[in-house]
Amino acid sequence: MLQAIAGARRYVHLETYILRADRTGRLFAAALTDRAHAGVHVRVLYDGFGAFPLSSAFLSDLRKAGVEAVEFRPVRGRRWSWKRWLRRDHRKILVVDGEQGFVGGINIADDYSPREFGGKGWRDTHAVVRGPLVGDLDEMFHTTWHAAGGKPYAPSPRESSESMTGAGAELAMAVGTDLAGRRGIIRRHLVHAIRRARRYIYIANAYFVPDHGLRRAMRRAARRGVDVKLILPGESDVKSVQWAGERSYTGLLRAGVNIHLWQGSHMHAKTVAIDDAWASIGSYNLDYISLFWNMEVVVEIVGDTTPVRLREQFGRDLQRCRELDYNSWRRRPWWGRLRSWFFYRFRRFL
Repeated sequence: MLQAIAGARRYVHLETYILRADRTGRLFAAALTDRAHAGVHVRVLYDGFGAFPLSSAFLSDLRKAGVEAVEFRPVRGRRWSWKRWLRRDHRKILVVDGEQGFVGGINIADDYSPREFGGKGWRDTHAVVRGPLVGDLDEMFHTTWHAAGGKPYAPSPRESSESMTGAGAELAMAVGTDLAGRRGIIRRHLVHAIRRARRYIYIANAYFVPDHGLRRAMRRAARRGVDVKLILPGESDVKSVQWAGERSYTGLLRAGVNIHLWQGSHMHAKTVAIDDAWASIGSYNLDYISLFWNMEVVVEIVGDTTPVRLREQFGRDLQRCRELDYNSWRRRPWWGRLRSWFFYRFRRFL
């Protein structure tokens, strides 16, 4: 991402949920500032809740350099309401010159930076895309930028669909939930893919509190012989979400779904791989906040390259996981079951 920004000639559009003034944030600020000084149009859109509290000096330096920085729905101010508070911009999008796009789970903060770079080394997945799909991501940024009150600008011409063919090309689409009511589209696509699965379903997800329909689709897949495996955080950074999600483990395990808990740094990825044929990478968590409230984006891929790569990555990740045993899970302490029951009551707001 930093290399792409450094090579920008016309514009850089960065949309992120979390933006910190830490070492990683300063690295990105330096790269963005350098491009702004070079005459490149640099626009940064960050969420008011995810980035709170963001240093005013950090923002001032960006703006003095010519970077246009806009806060999506500030948490402070006279326009506060529960709806505005809950509906956040959880997307992570970077578009450079309309030629390269980045999308996935990585925010701009030290949590997501490798340990060798001084970060916490959270496990995450991000994708770089080229071709017409970049225009879809850019259009999403453009719409949200104006909704957040950013200075109007003319969108860039879109790349033709014939520009990315041949070896290495795959069918892909960017799917987003937005402020216009398209709340369930990502979930519907995922449930459809799970229902069509015949061999395997491998899901890695950071905040797992699946609704009834999604749980039912996974249980039915396992019962018809599909290899259904989940990688979930062993120790989440949001304990209440983890405890609420544990409420669903018993039914899934009983149906034959394999649950593996990531050991070590936080598992923050949001990926799905199915049958070496379909894959999804993005910001979408399998919880109620992503379903009902957050603005999200995923890239869905149909092909024989990316799904295989994600399946292979999933296999490597399994080596760092601990598998849950159904009988042992049923015998967990009563207070653990009570805790899960309690937090599950508040699942729509965690």
